[in-house]
Amino acid sequence: MIFGGIETGGTKTVCAVGTGPDDIREEARFPTDNPDATIGGCIDMFKRWQPDLAAVGIASFGPVDLDPGSDTYGYVTTTPKPNWQYINLAGQVRDALGVPVNFDTDCNGAALGEHMWGAARGVDTFIYLTVGTGIGGGGMVGGQMLHGMLHPEMGHVTVPHDWEQDPYEGWCPYHGDCLEGLAAGPALEGRWRAKGETLPPEHPAWPLEAQYLASGIINMLYVLSPQVVILGGGVMDNRFLYGMVRKEVLRQMNGYLRVPRLLDSLESFIVPPALGNKSGVLGAIALAARARA
Repeated sequence: MIFGGIETGGTKTVCAVGTGPDDIREEARFPTDNPDATIGGCIDMFKRWQPDLAAVGIASFGPVDLDPGSDTYGYVTTTPKPNWQYINLAGQVRDALGVPVNFDTDCNGAALGEHMWGAARGVDTFIYLTVGTGIGGGGMVGGQMLHGMLHPEMGHVTVPHDWEQDPYEGWCPYHGDCLEGLAAGPALEGRWRAKGETLPPEHPAWPLEAQYLASGIINMLYVLSPQVVILGGGVMDNRFLYGMVRKEVLRQMNGYLRVPRLLDSLESFIVPPALGNKSGVLGAIALAARARA
């Protein structure tokens, strides 16, 4: 029995067939461009693995509809991404392949992958935060995926904005200077007129970035009390940023939480994804396995 996984992101889509990180039979990547071409490319790959393909999991960029009782369950909904509004992603895959499809957000999918095989093994309450083209979050509380009225939108929490230090208005089309508007990749480029990967470690961009990310993490820390915070995404490819974020979290917390894990071993509390850039597609495979559980 093998499973298919699809991770759709803002710029690329990854699909894979297998059962876990040590058993990937085939993997393909497509630009997340025209929905028909992108979804069709994944379906064509999966058809080559029938009849052995037991289920497909989809970890999708959002917003998405995760309510099984809704008429638009499995849809990408009000995304600003052109041509993807109200696309029946899960339904197209299910109808084309005739197998069960399990559907969740890209960040919840990545969180599940890290829980199964990566940095969140052995813990039941944690956050996965991706910092890239946008900022999104997912995770678990008490061993259950974070779901509710919709799904987590951690990138849109409000963080303190020091207008004197940082007059940049933010790029989020809905909120301006929410966490995503101030700290995602486009915010770095908009503020400094250069892509984040071109800015050296000593650039003033990075203390400000660490300040905003730490503020967002502390919001989540106080609300959800995670045992681990996993930071992924392209901006976090600047590995020096982890140490800066950890120090800034301690500074902003100002001694409030007297927890040994925070005071003595912050390196094991704020961590990179152990699965690297495969967290999402492996999480999608884990979603598929759950569809057959």
